[in-house]
Amino acid sequence: MNWNVLESAPRLLLEAPLKPVQGTRFQPTGFPNLGPARYEAHDGTPMLLLESNQSVANRLEEVVWDEASRDWVKPLRGLPYVRVETPTGEFLTTSVLEAHRLNSPYILEGKDRSFFDRLKAELGAQDTGRVDLGLLARTLLRYDPNALIHGIFLAKKELAGGRLRLPRALSGFIEAAEVNPATSGGVKLDEVDPSGDAKKGFGHVPFSREEFTGKITAFFNLDLVQLRAYALGPDAFRLLVGLSLYKVLRFLQTGLRLRTACDLELTGSGLGVTRPEGFDLPSLAEMEATLPELIRKTSPAFADPAVTVVRYQSAKG
Repeated sequence: MNWNVLESAPRLLLEAPLKPVQGTRFQPTGFPNLGPARYEAHDGTPMLLLESNQSVANRLEEVVWDEASRDWVKPLRGLPYVRVETPTGEFLTTSVLEAHRLNSPYILEGKDRSFFDRLKAELGAQDTGRVDLGLLARTLLRYDPNALIHGIFLAKKELAGGRLRLPRALSGFIEAAEVNPATSGGVKLDEVDPSGDAKKGFGHVPFSREEFTGKITAFFNLDLVQLRAYALGPDAFRLLVGLSLYKVLRFLQTGLRLRTACDLELTGSGLGVTRPEGFDLPSLAEMEATLPELIRKTSPAFADPAVTVVRYQSAKG
């Protein structure tokens, strides 16, 4: 991979044209009290938000976790994370799976305060003055590099007064242009009591359904300025870039079944680079072959052992 192109570029911008694997209709994400997020582009083109930044971030994390082995997928084995177990040693969750990563209540709010106290000691007293983001970055690299990519907010007053936060370095969203609604419907049948009380689940219940057609594109933005600002050294920088690229490539290959009626695939020329010019995008196979060496080179900065175990028991229990 031609790293030199990325060492001075401010952003790595990627675009991927998508289409339904069958037919032409797709089901967008829905929002409470809003439904599908429809809007118009500046030129009046009807648009639809198919998948939000928040949702894509979650999906990028999901595709690198092997649920069967309860560990990273094989090319990422050796990366640090925090594993949460019950008092009897049974698996509960991890910082990779938790919505707020290390700020998970299962990591910081249980009776086991060992990891919390370790974080507090390593991050130092920063109750006043500017927060040392370099120190925060080195600490996150030690215990959970995933947080350096997807951001974190350690909202605990004991940790620098609750001011320890990093924005997402990698973000993405999926939208559709030139959209048209595809309205349909159906009936939930009750052959036993067709006129029964629908509020209690009985009777025939008609419903409507709104799907859409349109031109779908996934967009990804990796903030290289932010990654360089961590000042973690060239090996860690390349690891974070490589891990970000791997997440995107794997998501586009294995994670595009977004909903029952929204199963997508790459089309046309596939994933492309819009910035910077001259960067040759590696394949998923190339990243799988590259990442173990990047992890090995960065491992002196990791916790030893790489997996930190926290035993969770509710403070009320």
